[in-house]
Amino acid sequence: MWRRPIAPGMNHMTDSNRSAVRRMNLERARVNADRPVSTLISNAFRGRWTRRHWAQASVLTTMAALLVAIVPGFSQLLGAPVNTATQRMTLALTLPKPTQSAANSDRWQTVQLKPGQTLSGVFEELGIPYSQLARVMQHPRIQPTLRRLRPGTILSFNLPADGSVRAMRLEAGPGVGDTPVELEFGADAVRERAVPVEVTTRTVVLTGEVGDSLFTSARKLGLGSSQLNQLTDEMFKYDIDFDSDLDEHDRFSVVVDQTWKNGQLVNTGPVLAAAFTVDGRVKSAFRFLRDGKPEYFTPDGRSLKRPFIRMPIPYARITSGFGMRNHPILGRMRAHQGIDYAAASGTPIMAAGNARVAFVGRKGGYGNAVILDHGGGKTTLYGHMSRFANIHVGQSVAQGAVIGYVGMTGLATGPHLHYEFRINGVHVNPQKMTLPPPAPLSGTDLVAFRSETRHALDKIREMEDVVFQLDDGSRVADAAPAQAAPTTQPGTVASAQAPATKPTRAPARRRG
Repeated sequence: MWRRPIAPGMNHMTDSNRSAVRRMNLERARVNADRPVSTLISNAFRGRWTRRHWAQASVLTTMAALLVAIVPGFSQLLGAPVNTATQRMTLALTLPKPTQSAANSDRWQTVQLKPGQTLSGVFEELGIPYSQLARVMQHPRIQPTLRRLRPGTILSFNLPADGSVRAMRLEAGPGVGDTPVELEFGADAVRERAVPVEVTTRTVVLTGEVGDSLFTSARKLGLGSSQLNQLTDEMFKYDIDFDSDLDEHDRFSVVVDQTWKNGQLVNTGPVLAAAFTVDGRVKSAFRFLRDGKPEYFTPDGRSLKRPFIRMPIPYARITSGFGMRNHPILGRMRAHQGIDYAAASGTPIMAAGNARVAFVGRKGGYGNAVILDHGGGKTTLYGHMSRFANIHVGQSVAQGAVIGYVGMTGLATGPHLHYEFRINGVHVNPQKMTLPPPAPLSGTDLVAFRSETRHALDKIREMEDVVFQLDDGSRVADAAPAQAAPTTQPGTVASAQAPATKPTRAPARRRG
């Protein structure tokens, strides 16, 4: 191998240089060996960080933070013992059943027909194709019903989100009937589907204050004319003067059976029990079947039915009483052997009691008149009628049955009813006569009656305590057994203390 020739004298210079460097290193080593360690460290770090120190420290800090953030629980894992045994658990989970998609779910929309609105207008408003309307119109069951649709009829349509029509329902009502009609739209035909009818009967207690008008207050509670007539004409006619006894703050409670069909009230039955609180005193009456016929009784089992009603015309005004008077047409003093009740022409006239029709026709100054034979020598006469009801001689009529209508035939100056009462042919004052009441309940009937009325009266008290609770929290229908003979008193009659003073108010009107 060829090597570069070394110039003369260069090798000598190299050896001398190396010797000089070696001597210098040895000398430096001897000097450092004699110095303490602290001196060497202080030469390396003099108590002040350089830029290089700060850079290295920041890099190490950043790496540590990233390590802790990336590996959760790193510090705990470093010191935690390693558990090589692994436990496994298997759980049985119930998966939800697949549900119908939102596009296919039922979506019912309800429309109430307005005056002048047609079925085609309803279909157009809901965006239902006319072809579906044609299918409905061709259905034989629905055609007659569609012709009888009236304003207020409720139509319901099942319109899913996919734009189809699934069903159509005509809710029960005028023109439709008592049960709803539902049609299902199939791919090939429109089919009628039976709609289940849910009928329930509930026994409810309706309670309120008389207010300005008993008729209006009763209407607001859901009572009809039939129930109101039972209160005023059959239950409390002889205990309460509905024209003058009631004040606006007097209370009444009524127990009735209500029939509901598919959530709609369709019927309210007869009054089963009722109570009026007048001047702090409770007057109550209860319905009970005696010999298969309904009657109303007091809490101790006495019948509220009288052999004769006091007024053949409800709430009429007496214009002429029983006794001597100056006759308005004849112009001379003459015995008036009956009572005149003023009423509008055409007002129904009721039979005063159960009787047989003895006379129907024209009778002198009485004009058109009816005579009823009640048996036992008792007869009643009704004069000045405008016309007769559908009755004939020999027919049996029940107490309260309409036998004619108010007029002014015969010797009369205006429309009114002339009413007479005779016992063995002798005229008596209808307002002053006293007749024995029907026999009270006894034996097993009285036991059954007490059991039924106790429950009804408790319900009435409970409702009044809720509705009419006083401001101080006291109860308004505190019950206390009435002190009476044990043979007639069931011991469940409610009583209340009357206030010390009661403000005078105008009497509440029955109708208003």
